[in-house]
Amino acid sequence: MPASKPFFRADHVGSLLRPRSVQDARAALRAGTLSAPDQRCIEDTAVAELVRHQEAAGLRAVTDGEVRRENWWLDFIRAIPGVSIESPVVANSFTIGSGAGHVPLNVAVRDRIQWRVPVLVDDFKALAACSRTMAKVTIPGPSRIHFHAGDAVADPAVYPDIGQFWDDVAAFYRAEIRALEQAGCRYIQIDDPVMSYFVDPDHRARIVQRGLDPDATLRLYVEVINACISERAPGTYLTVHICRGNARSSWAASGGYESIAPIVFPNLNVDALFLEYDDDRSGDFGPLEHLGGQKVVLGLLTSKKPALEPRAKLLARVEEAARVVPINRLGLSPQCGFASTEDGNLLTEADQWAKLALTVATAREIWGEIEA
Repeated sequence: MPASKPFFRADHVGSLLRPRSVQDARAALRAGTLSAPDQRCIEDTAVAELVRHQEAAGLRAVTDGEVRRENWWLDFIRAIPGVSIESPVVANSFTIGSGAGHVPLNVAVRDRIQWRVPVLVDDFKALAACSRTMAKVTIPGPSRIHFHAGDAVADPAVYPDIGQFWDDVAAFYRAEIRALEQAGCRYIQIDDPVMSYFVDPDHRARIVQRGLDPDATLRLYVEVINACISERAPGTYLTVHICRGNARSSWAASGGYESIAPIVFPNLNVDALFLEYDDDRSGDFGPLEHLGGQKVVLGLLTSKKPALEPRAKLLARVEEAARVVPINRLGLSPQCGFASTEDGNLLTEADQWAKLALTVATAREIWGEIEA
């Protein structure tokens, strides 16, 4: 059993660069030269090795690196009965860097959403079996189902009442979280980069053009997350991660948290927030004053670039944040994962492990211990 429980002063968002063995296995599966069970065995071996690296870096929570996924959201949401994946919308493309032009796929709901079998339980069990520390599971947020199409995501013949659509979405997430808890999972992170679109003036204008009120939509997304987690077990540690996009070292949104903080921060019923703060696009720490008592993992290191952050700069930024939030409620991590898509960001595995080791070393220098 894990010796530690969250909150951890040093943590990471979840995804890791896919090892070559995983990439080759996925290519072979697509080519029809490898069976799905054999691919799974290769992934199991890779996950065990990634866990060893995370534990060696000093992390107290480990993930499977999301190496079984095509990208951070697609595999999970595609597995929801009633959901189909459709052509992307160019207006949603990413910008800056070689990942510029990445266009996320769209979601459509063609039948009633209902939970039938667990989506992530087998992945959690495989992770927990090879870990000596806390196993964390990341789940794409429910807003990813709705955001790019709005209410039109749901076939009106299936959902004449959009409220019933949201009720079914929340019921699905509650059932999945319950299944994870029954399997022993006690650390769950909901990834909701969609919320970052509401900090960006250009994206807010597009939301208005689609006939939606940005603030009302954001309030809805907060309410839906709360409904999704409303039946979690008392011992389950639950967090939300917000970033501004992370495909091949590119990004999708820009802006500080001031436009969303009064709506999101005091109202999300979670234990902690993982917040992107690795460059000027994230603004300052002032909006953290709106927190409702949650802890905050500051994403001060970037997973987009290989250069290591100067430790003195990290120390200074944590000190700056501590003027807004008591330092005993702060932690440290990279701003996002290292491979939100299977291609991964533009750095090496050695760079990745160096970033995580720096995260742990800096946290120890600030707080003394990784466990809060």
